[in-house]
Amino acid sequence: MKIRIYLLASALALIGCVEPPPPVTTTTVTREVTTTGPATREVVVAQAPPEVRVETQTVAPGADYVWQRGYWRWTGVEYAWIPGHWVVRPRPAAVWVEGHWMRRGGGWVWIAGHWR
Repeated sequence: MKIRIYLLASALALIGCVEPPPPVTTTTVTREVTTTGPATREVVVAQAPPEVRVETQTVAPGADYVWQRGYWRWTGVEYAWIPGHWVVRPRPAAVWVEGHWMRRGGGWVWIAGHWR
């Protein structure tokens, strides 16, 4: 009986010893960026983006289509996966330059994809 009481008392004493995990905080900074065109907003995300997912690229629906790979988009709270998809080339010689995350200013900035 004494052993059971001792084990119960020891277990109850250890309950308060476990520390909860520290909270995860993410900071988002928005600033205006001067360009030759209209002003755009650059969002600096303190949290690194997850690894890019490996996607299965399906067969193109036509000769004028280009595959745009999936990417992680910042929602303001967390990253959300945007799956890859086929898009029609705007002109025959157009080349799609993939968007990507770049480390900058103490965080990560999304460089949007564009047609060249």
